[in-house]
Amino acid sequence: MKFSVIFEAQLADPTVEREHQVIHDCVEQAVLAEQMGFDRIWAVEHHSLKWYAHMSAPEVFLTFVAARTHTIRIGHGVVCMPFNFNHPVRVAERAAMLDLLSGGRLDLGAGRGGTEQETSLCGVDRERTTQEVEEALRIIGKAWQEEELEYHGELIDIDPHPILPRPRQTPHPPLFLACSRAETLVQAAELGVGALVMGFAGPESIATMRAVYDGAVAGRDGARLVSTAVNDHFSVLCPTIVLDDPDEARRIGIRGQRFFAQSIGHWYGGAGVPDEAVVAGADEAAQMRRAAEQVVARLHEQAIPVRPTSTATFHADHAYGSADDAIAYVQRLKEAGADEIMCLIQMGTVPQEACLETLRQWGEKVIPHFRSA
Repeated sequence: MKFSVIFEAQLADPTVEREHQVIHDCVEQAVLAEQMGFDRIWAVEHHSLKWYAHMSAPEVFLTFVAARTHTIRIGHGVVCMPFNFNHPVRVAERAAMLDLLSGGRLDLGAGRGGTEQETSLCGVDRERTTQEVEEALRIIGKAWQEEELEYHGELIDIDPHPILPRPRQTPHPPLFLACSRAETLVQAAELGVGALVMGFAGPESIATMRAVYDGAVAGRDGARLVSTAVNDHFSVLCPTIVLDDPDEARRIGIRGQRFFAQSIGHWYGGAGVPDEAVVAGADEAAQMRRAAEQVVARLHEQAIPVRPTSTATFHADHAYGSADDAIAYVQRLKEAGADEIMCLIQMGTVPQEACLETLRQWGEKVIPHFRSA
């Protein structure tokens, strides 16, 4: 089983100075993750989602991290693939350059970036995002395996051109798709790409999602594969804070998750501005449940690309507490079918020292437990 860290660059207090500090904090965490034995980092791509994600240029962030590390894999988790965000050929060029310079450490995930806030910024047709993501993956897979790319599809035509440079990995970096519901899991399996399961669904839901993915893998006939290099890797999100004081870890983790719930609800469902105030002695689990109820209600009311049963399922049963608590939770994810544990540590209200200590605890206690097993 693999272990990774995913970065949104969340920001509870979005001043310019604080924003700059959070980006540098994420770099510090990524470098420490390599030292602690993590296999990979992932960086999202989002645009104009104040509070929720300030990681608008992950290709730059990942390149900076690659230059400061040596072994950890560098993952786009994910690139917004609709054409007005990123032309597929430009994605292939940038990704190949990073794969080359990093010594063949790149993984490339695709996603929709489907909020109205993001699509309106870049003039993306929200009705075409799913189709454009699939066509982009097909173009990238083709560009990296042929001397010249020529593509004539339903949405775009590309006359013969060499796509330069070629990636270091042969035939190309592994491809992934962000998945939050059954339809995208089936799509990922039929395209032959790995699944990045981004929700807070928990082990029982993960087991159900794994069954959907495996069923689609078993039933595919190869007609929709985007490349000759098939990747059936199943990565799942694991919110976590681990400290010597498990009660404090749980408080900090659930508070961070509440911020996550409120900030995603703001952009995906029209909820209010995230509540950044921390009230001494507050029941954070109860506060988070109330925030989640508000998010779910709004998500039900609006035609948006996120389902309340997946990304918007917020509960407190995650890897918060001691290292032993994290080991027990990861064991449940492993039994549910996870090939990779994507640690979500950098949530908007979590202090940097708690992020760094969590990485150390995972590196010294959690990861070795599963490596030795």
